[in-house]
Amino acid sequence: MMPTPSFLDSLKVAADAATVAEEKFRREIASRTKALETERAFAFRRLNTLRAIAEVVAGAEGEEIAVAAATAVLRSKLGWGSDSEARDLVISRFAPVAQVMFASLSPEIAAPAGDKPPRAPPDVIGTLAEFERWYSETHSVPFWVLFENYMTETPVVDF
Repeated sequence: MMPTPSFLDSLKVAADAATVAEEKFRREIASRTKALETERAFAFRRLNTLRAIAEVVAGAEGEEIAVAAATAVLRSKLGWGSDSEARDLVISRFAPVAQVMFASLSPEIAAPAGDKPPRAPPDVIGTLAEFERWYSETHSVPFWVLFENYMTETPVVDF
């Protein structure tokens, strides 16, 4: 058997390094793609949930009714047909989002009485971020993961 020339050994090392670099890049791309996919999914869950809540809050006659309607929408979107201590805690921590949303729709925000300068609108996004931060810290997963637990439809059977 003839000994392998050293230049072939060098080319083999370079080929192996290229393979390792490609595999590393593919893992990074897959990881980044998954992270962006999750970020997009959460953004649309956030948008669609808050849009539905804003619709009921906008039609509410008072803050208490707005919060009750908002939390009912949230429960419905999460498929929470029953109460539990953990669910009640989440709902109570979400209530400030509905309160701030109701306040942001107040006519006084848009057109203050008299010659008062317009007030800055309440920070719905910031309040939502505080809720999300609390949820992540206490449950070690993002709030929007809850929307991945789809309820299977139960067929209705007539006897």
